[in-house]
Amino acid sequence: MTSVPVSRRALLRACARLSAVSAFAALAGLPLAAQAEEVLRVSAIPDEAPTELQRKFAPLGAYLEHETGMKVSFVPVTDYAAVVEALATRKIDMAWLGGFTFVQASLRTKGTAVPLVQRAEDARFTSKFITASEGIKGFADLKGKTFAFGAPSSTSGHLMPRYFLGQEGINPDRDFKNTAFSGAHDATVAFVQAGKVDAGVLNASVWDKLVEQKKVDTTKVRVFATTPPYFDYNWTVRGDLDPKLQARLRDAFLKLDAANPAHKEIMALQRASKFIPTKAENYKGIESAAQAAGLLK
Repeated sequence: MTSVPVSRRALLRACARLSAVSAFAALAGLPLAAQAEEVLRVSAIPDEAPTELQRKFAPLGAYLEHETGMKVSFVPVTDYAAVVEALATRKIDMAWLGGFTFVQASLRTKGTAVPLVQRAEDARFTSKFITASEGIKGFADLKGKTFAFGAPSSTSGHLMPRYFLGQEGINPDRDFKNTAFSGAHDATVAFVQAGKVDAGVLNASVWDKLVEQKKVDTTKVRVFATTPPYFDYNWTVRGDLDPKLQARLRDAFLKLDAANPAHKEIMALQRASKFIPTKAENYKGIESAAQAAGLLK
């Protein structure tokens, strides 16, 4: 009897196990790629405090686990660029992106990133310009003042406000005394309320939430202008994610119903009335605005 070296015997056993897994997957009608997708890695642009992002995602993550049969893991990132890079390098499978971040992800992935869904509210999103200064009544009053945007890659905290300021004849680089980037929408409110800047801008949804939660003193800080509407946030997946899984995820989002008691917490935290399908073409206007503002290289 010929003896088989231990290393070769181990290799044969491994091959046998792989064949068994392949056979099971075939019988179950599952693609082999699903074996590598037992954990769905999800992230989000850090447009609010890390603890708030985790709080908002927890019930949604549990829901997606139930709907997909997979473990869902939230992967925090340090900045907007890190989300784009993680999606492009397959370190995450799905991400909550702003409109501009989606444009960046689409360019970084050569157009393969797939926007699945957006909230109905994201089809007509707006930004709020805020101040605690009595002397600021409109855009013209911002000249010579200090101003805070959110993060440099934020759609609603930088790109679109900058674009609409330009439509009003305001060039932030030329007309503001100083421009700061707070890094997040809630931080922008804190900057304005503390008097660190004369005015700032943030997305309307976060502003409304902070007012509802009484986390901003509206006797001091007020809205003095609102942008025209534009497309913004969406849930995007990497293009090579199993198409069947993409479909399951899309269907799971579309099934969410604010009137369903089981979905109420999820929808309240997501600040969504419902989720609707979206497509890459919806963000062409944002790409044009970014090019006009010189924010795309």
